[in-house]
Amino acid sequence: MAFLLNNPTKRFLSAIMGLSSGLMVAIVTFELLPEAFMIAGVPWTVVGLIGGVLIATILDGFIARLSSRKHGGKHGYVKTAALLGIGIALHNFPEGMAIGSGFVAQNRLGIGLAIVIALHNMPEGVAMVTPLRVGGYSRSKAFFLTLLAGTPMGIGAYFGALLGRVADGFIGICLAFAGGTMLYITFGELIPRGKELDQGRISTICATFGFVLGMLISKRF
Repeated sequence: MAFLLNNPTKRFLSAIMGLSSGLMVAIVTFELLPEAFMIAGVPWTVVGLIGGVLIATILDGFIARLSSRKHGGKHGYVKTAALLGIGIALHNFPEGMAIGSGFVAQNRLGIGLAIVIALHNMPEGVAMVTPLRVGGYSRSKAFFLTLLAGTPMGIGAYFGALLGRVADGFIGICLAFAGGTMLYITFGELIPRGKELDQGRISTICATFGFVLGMLISKRF
């Protein structure tokens, strides 16, 4: 999907960022956090969530300083993409562990988990590619960096298959931690950037539509 973003208009990018924001909030709300609550319990889920927000806040400041030196006026979008990449990588690892352990338990379960997670990760990839393109990265480089963010899933699947049964509490905390980072990135980066690109209502409308779409995907799969 990264290769489709060839000289897109600001209005289109604003719409994509809004759509991605809504989808990501829905994924965190209906997938990551409920799963974390069920696996790790309420106290550890809250700890993981707060931890994710705190780490994202620290990384926000660090990446802002680093990207401003390298990319000038477009550094804000590069920072957004970098934060998204970290957040995606963080929750891809425990998801990969779930896939690996699922295959050990039953091939059908592993395949089903892989399909569902792949569908859920598509909007996150689009959300990461869009600010990279606005920040001046080529389509091929944006695609490669997004692909790199997905690497922890393969590593997690390997360890999940190797261990057979992963410690449930650890997976739950990881999912909550990732949920915290994704919420911080969505509310602190994606939504404001979408509004910055286009002052109209397009990003808000698309964010609402994205949330509803994410909810339907979650309940369907």
